[in-house]
Amino acid sequence: MVLAALGSAIDELITTVAKLTPEQKQSPRVQSLKRRVEAALRPGTHGRINQFAVARQLEGLQEKFQVLDREELAVALRSRLAELEGYPNAWHPEILSLLVQLSDRPAQLSKIDRLETPVNSNLAGDESLSCAELDLHGAAFSDQDIWDPVDFGPGSSDDDISSVTSGVSIPRVKPQTPSTPEQEYVIPDDVFVSGEEEKLIASLEKAQFWKPENHPHIPRGKEEASCVISELQLTRETIFMLQGLPTSIFWRLDNCIEIDRRYTLAHASHTALSSLLKYFTEVGTNIDTLRRFSGSPQSIPYMQTFCRGIEERLREFDGFLSQIQCNYLSAGSIISLLQLMDDVRQRSHHLVLLSDLIYKLEPHSTDQPMRCLNLLYNSVCMMEALGDESASRALGKLFCTCFKTYTRSIQLWMETGQVDPFDTAFFVKLNSENGDLRRLWHDWYVLDEGIQRQNIPQFLEPGVHKVFTIGKSMVFLCNLNALPDRPETFTRVDAIFDDVYSESTFTSSLPFSALVESAFDRLVDVNHSAIAGLLRTELDEQCGLWRYLTVLQHVYLGQDLSILGIIDAKIFELMDRGRSWDDKFLLTELTRSAFSAMPTMDLSRLVVRSDGSSSSDPQNLTRTVTVLGTISIDYVLPWPIANIITQDAIHSYRRVSTFLMQIRRAKYAIVRQHMRDGYSAVADDRDRTLVHGLHHSLLWFLDTIYAHLTYLVISTANQSLHQALSSADDVDAIIAAHQSYMSSLEDQCFLSENLSPIHDAIINLLDLCIHFADLQTVHAAEEGVFEQGDASILNTLRRKKNGGDNSDSDSDDNDDFEHEQTLTISFRDSPYDRQMQNVKHQFDHLMSFVADGLKGVARADGLPSWNILADRLEWRKGW
Repeated sequence: MVLAALGSAIDELITTVAKLTPEQKQSPRVQSLKRRVEAALRPGTHGRINQFAVARQLEGLQEKFQVLDREELAVALRSRLAELEGYPNAWHPEILSLLVQLSDRPAQLSKIDRLETPVNSNLAGDESLSCAELDLHGAAFSDQDIWDPVDFGPGSSDDDISSVTSGVSIPRVKPQTPSTPEQEYVIPDDVFVSGEEEKLIASLEKAQFWKPENHPHIPRGKEEASCVISELQLTRETIFMLQGLPTSIFWRLDNCIEIDRRYTLAHASHTALSSLLKYFTEVGTNIDTLRRFSGSPQSIPYMQTFCRGIEERLREFDGFLSQIQCNYLSAGSIISLLQLMDDVRQRSHHLVLLSDLIYKLEPHSTDQPMRCLNLLYNSVCMMEALGDESASRALGKLFCTCFKTYTRSIQLWMETGQVDPFDTAFFVKLNSENGDLRRLWHDWYVLDEGIQRQNIPQFLEPGVHKVFTIGKSMVFLCNLNALPDRPETFTRVDAIFDDVYSESTFTSSLPFSALVESAFDRLVDVNHSAIAGLLRTELDEQCGLWRYLTVLQHVYLGQDLSILGIIDAKIFELMDRGRSWDDKFLLTELTRSAFSAMPTMDLSRLVVRSDGSSSSDPQNLTRTVTVLGTISIDYVLPWPIANIITQDAIHSYRRVSTFLMQIRRAKYAIVRQHMRDGYSAVADDRDRTLVHGLHHSLLWFLDTIYAHLTYLVISTANQSLHQALSSADDVDAIIAAHQSYMSSLEDQCFLSENLSPIHDAIINLLDLCIHFADLQTVHAAEEGVFEQGDASILNTLRRKKNGGDNSDSDSDDNDDFEHEQTLTISFRDSPYDRQMQNVKHQFDHLMSFVADGLKGVARADGLPSWNILADRLEWRKGW
C-alpha cells in the first residue's frame, strides 16, 4: 500500500511540475524522470544529523545569550532542553537542528513574553538594566570593545564550543541611542539662476512657441493666421511626432495625425510646407499603427513573435531619430526638413509596408490565423520581384523569425506525435472524444484545414498531409512500443532551414519562395521516409499485415473451397430439413472446426453472428438465398491491423462473402436434387428435354458467375493489391490501396449502388434455381409414391404441406421425404409442366436482362470483363 501510494504521489508530482498532458505520461522522458525521483526519494540517501553537534550548537547559543545580556533567554532555553530530555525521541536532533537553522537573529528578536509558560528565574525580582540606559561615553567600560561582536575563534576558552558555534549567525548588536530628527534639506542658492541671467530666461520663454503670448499679431486681411517658427523647432516637433510623443504642431485625432496650420516657416511657402508636413503625417500615422498593434495582446505564438519583431524595428527607428537629434546638437550641424524627409523615407520604408500589411490583416485576424504569415510571405516575394533588396531583406528576416516560431509545433508533432495545446493555430487537432486504438489512425487526430484552408499557410499546402502522416506514425509507433532509439532518425527544422535563415538567402540566385518551399519539402521528405519506413517494417514483420490479409481471403473470399464446403454442407442441409440452422454458437463452433486446418489462423478471433430470424418462418425464408444475409462471419483483427483494414472494409468483405455463399447455396440445391431424385419421374420426352435443358442452363449460369467472380475478379484484384501494397510509402498509401481493392471487388461483384439492378436480377436467378430444385424434388417424390402404390405416405405428406399434423415420428423410416416435408409446393392449381415452362420463361427473361445490363456497364466504364461475362452468359441464347 505504501509503495502504491508513493508511486501515485510521484506520478502526480511529475505531472504537476512538468505540466504534462495525459498523452505524455507513457513517454520515455516521463519514465526517466520517474526513475530519477524514485532514486532521490529512496531511503538511505541522506545521512542523519549529528546529535552531539546539535547539542554543542545549543550550548553555544546559550552562551551567546549570556554574553549579550539576555540571561532570561538563556535560562528559558536551558529549562526547556532539560524538560525535552524527559520525552526521548530519535528525531529530536533533526527537529532541533531545523529550528536552529530557521532562527532569525534570536538575540535581537526573541522576547520572553511570547512563551506560553513564564520562566521562573532569580532575575525576576532584580531590576533590569537596558543597554539604552547606559551612558556609553561616560561609563567605566566605554573605552573597551565589549560591544563588538563576540569572537568564538581559536582563542576562546572553550575550543569545542567555539568550533561548533562559529557556524551560528551572531548578529552585530549595537546599543540603541535616541535618534535625532532628520534636518530638512535646504536647497543651495547656487542651483538657481541668478537675476543676472534674465536674458537667458527670456530666451527660454520665447522659445516656447506654443504659448499664446509668443504668437505675433497678425493684421486683418491676411489669408491665414500663422505663427512663424524656426526650422529647428519644426524639425524637433516632427521627430517627436514620429517617435509617438505628443506635440503642439501635430495632433492625433481618430488614429490619424492632423497639422496645426497656424505654424509656418519664414523661408518656405505654405503650399510646400503643407506638402512636406503631410508626408510626415502619413509616415507617422503608419508608425502609430505599428505601435498600437505591437501593444495588442496575441494568443498565437508566431503572432507574438511578429509583434516582438515590430517592436524591435520600432526601437531601431526611434534610435535612428534620437541619433538625428544628437547630430543637431553638435556645433556646425545643418538642420533641414528636406534632409530629414529623405532619411525618414529610407529608414521607414519597410515600416510603411508592415503598416499596410496590418491594415489588411486586422479585419480578419481572428477567423484567419494564417493570414498574417501569408501576407508577410507575399510581401517578401513582391519586394523581391520589384527589385527592392533592402525591403525584401528586412521583411524576409522578420518572416523567417516568425516562421521559425510557427514550425516549433510542426517539429514537436513530427518528433513526438504530440500537439501543442497552447498553439491554437496549428492545423493538427486532438480529437479527445475517441480513445479506441482500432480508430487511432482515423479518429484520434484531425487535420483542421479550416474554411478554404485558412488554417494552413499557403506555401506549405503541398506537404501538410505528409506532416500529418509523420505525426500519426509517431503516435502509432509509440503505442506499439517501437519508437526509434536514435535521435538522429529525425531531421530538425533548425538544421534544414539554416540556409533560409542565413544572410546568404538574400544573395542567392534562387527566389525566396523557392528556398522556403524546397527547404520545407526536404524536411518533410527526410522525416517521412524514415518514420514511414520504420512503421511499414513494424506492420509487416511484427504485426503480420500480410498474414492477416491471407486469413481474410480464406474466411471471406473463398480461397479454399475445401474448408468452406464443410460449413456450407452443414448449413444448407439444416436449411433443407427445416431445422434451426442459424444458431450462432453452433455456427461458430462449426466454422472454427473447419478452419482449424489452417495453422496460421487464430481460431479465438473467429466468431459467427446471426440475428436469429429463422425461427419466425422457417419454411418460407429458407427457400430464398437472401436469408443467408442474416449470418455474418467476423474475424476480430488486432488494433494495428484494424487501423489498416477498417470496419467499412470488413463490411465489404462480408457482402462479397454472402454473395458467394448465395451462389454456392443455389448450386447445392440443384446438385443435391439431381443426385437424390434424378429424372426417372419424368415420363414425357418433351418434359424430359425441358428439364434437362433447364438443369444444364442453371448449372452453366451458376458455374459461369462463380468462376468469373473467383478466378477473374478476386484473383486479379489480389494481384493488384499485392503490387500496390509493395509500392506503398506509408500507412495512408496502404489504407488507400486496400480501400481501392475493396471498392473494385464491390463493383465487379455487382454490390455497388449503380449495379444494384443486375445484382437483384442475379439474386432472382439464384432463387429460381432453388425453386427449380424444389419443383423437381416434390414432383419426383409424388410420382415415386404412385409408382410404389403407397398412398398413405403421400397423404401424410400432403397433410403436412397443408398445415396438418407436423409430427415426424416416421422420419427415421422415411428419410427420403424429410426434405419434401418442408416444401409448400403444390401441383393442384398449376400442373408440373406449366410450372416448368414458367421457370424457363423467367430464366430467359432474367438472363437477357443480366446480359444486356453487363453490356451497358461495359460501354460506361470500359472494363472488358463485363463483355466477357456477358458473352459467356449468352452462349445458350436462343435455346
